[in-house]
Amino acid sequence: MAVTAVTLDNFKKEVLDAQEPVLVDFWAQWCNPCRMLAPVVESLSGEYEGKIRFCKINIDEASDLATTYGVMSIPTLVLFSGGQEKERIVGLQNQEKLRAFLDGQLM
Repeated sequence: MAVTAVTLDNFKKEVLDAQEPVLVDFWAQWCNPCRMLAPVVESLSGEYEGKIRFCKINIDEASDLATTYGVMSIPTLVLFSGGQEKERIVGLQNQEKLRAFLDGQLM
C-alpha cells in the first residue's frame, strides 16, 4: 500500500472522513530525519494495509495544516481516528518503535 500525499484540498477526504485510523507524516524535503523516516513509513504502510491508512503532508506546501495541528518540529507523526487526533509522536523513529506505537493504538 502506498503512502498518500495529502494537501489542503484532499485532507478532509483522506484523513478526517476516513473509516480507518490514519497516520499522517508531517515532513519537508529539506529535513534529513524526514527523509530517513520515509522508507520506514512506506514499509509499515504495507504491513498495516486494511488496518491503518498512511498519508504524508509536506509542510512547505500545506503550512496551514501544520499550523492547525500545532506541528512545531518535523518529522511529526499524528494518528487520527474518527476525524480526531488520537496520538502523536515527534522525531525520527525506528521501525520497531513505530510498530509498537501503532500496535498500541490499534488495541
